[in-house]
Amino acid sequence: MVNKQPIGIFDSGYGGLTVFRSIADQLPGYDYIYLGDNARAPYGNRSFKTIHQYTWECVQILFKMGCPLVILACNTASAKALRTIQQQDLKGEDPAKRVLGVIRPTAEVIGNYTETREIGVLGTRGTVQSGSYLIEINKFFPDLKIYQQACPLWVPLIENGEHDKPGADYFVKSYLDQVMAQSANIDTILLACTHYPLMQKKIEAYLPQNIKVVAQGDIVAKSLIDYLQRHPEMEKRLTKNNTRQFFTTSDDTPDFDHHASLFFSEAVRSEFVPLG
Repeated sequence: MVNKQPIGIFDSGYGGLTVFRSIADQLPGYDYIYLGDNARAPYGNRSFKTIHQYTWECVQILFKMGCPLVILACNTASAKALRTIQQQDLKGEDPAKRVLGVIRPTAEVIGNYTETREIGVLGTRGTVQSGSYLIEINKFFPDLKIYQQACPLWVPLIENGEHDKPGADYFVKSYLDQVMAQSANIDTILLACTHYPLMQKKIEAYLPQNIKVVAQGDIVAKSLIDYLQRHPEMEKRLTKNNTRQFFTTSDDTPDFDHHASLFFSEAVRSEFVPLG
């Protein structure tokens, strides 16, 4: 690890693997470390203070593993922890280290998908309550009308492998009905949780055919490509040995590997990293 400077990718559990998949596809050859805080997942209903504490602990683990750049591939962590990490916590670190999130890259482009200028945002309770998407999207597309809907049961369904079974249909339809009831002019639905792409086909099946469903993986990957082009000093630091390592804070690595393989679309072999 001493000679490697990988890109670190963090998520509270498995969802960030959908973003990692897109990043690895569009930026092949780099070294990557993925860390899932499965021992303390899900983050969605936790307080700002707790999410910041957990996220910063995991970012520091990735820093110690040699990562100069860490992507918070988790909307809840990006909404509730990123600003404090960037503005306060990093001051005590190597000034060349960087932590990026998934909300701003998404906010920068989401307005390009809609014709009616009305979009629905589906996320965890924590992401929705933070108002982060309302704030960030308004910076780039002040004309957009945004309707949010918390979907607190989706992540547990996905992480327990129940999302593709008939029992999940009620909860998918229920939340979609609630967001669509807010406006008949919504023509774009943003999946503002990196878990939700695993349910994208089921989500699309319960929506009118004219509605676009937007996942974040490719958006974040393209944003990272642009970031590295604009910051050659960071790009030069990152090593390229085409390695991928997976770590989890859960001591049940076989269980992590089984679920992670579904999210990452290829076999995953992880290592346990203890907290504290």
